[in-house]
Amino acid sequence: MEIQDKIVNKVAASGLITFDLATLAPKGELVLFDIKDHLFHGLILREKDFRAFVKENDWSQYEGKNVAITCSTDAIIPTWAYMLISNKLEPYVSEVTFGSIEQLRSILYEKALGQLHMEQFVDQRIMVKGCGDIKVPESAFITLTRKLSKVAKSIMYGEACSSVPIFKRKA
Repeated sequence: MEIQDKIVNKVAASGLITFDLATLAPKGELVLFDIKDHLFHGLILREKDFRAFVKENDWSQYEGKNVAITCSTDAIIPTWAYMLISNKLEPYVSEVTFGSIEQLRSILYEKALGQLHMEQFVDQRIMVKGCGDIKVPESAFITLTRKLSKVAKSIMYGEACSSVPIFKRKA
């Protein structure tokens, strides 16, 4: 009797498609621009001084970066101040938004997911990878699930050895 030492990759043979959201990780550095650093005593926006800073600052240092504009103090910042900074950053940055680095990361994932072609997932069994070295915001998992549930046969979360069922299309 002959013994065959053949290893079969059952995951590969299952037709399961693994999707790793980390592949959509933002390109370019994520930078926080804090207006507080440009306020009088860190609390007061003096229009003349602020406009001078905006005019004289070298905005090209943000070339290719993703920038979140915020103010980390309890200062009252008029909306036009954020608009001025956004206007100066626009020619240089990949993305600019108001908020935290986490909010910026979420926006960048949403943008990437908006460009994802869903035809490749029609009637497929999808495993959304759950662990990795790159932090993926929960909002990205939610958006991906919404998009996949319209086209996929099933959605699971985790790894092939320990997955959590999320969705299964009724026959």
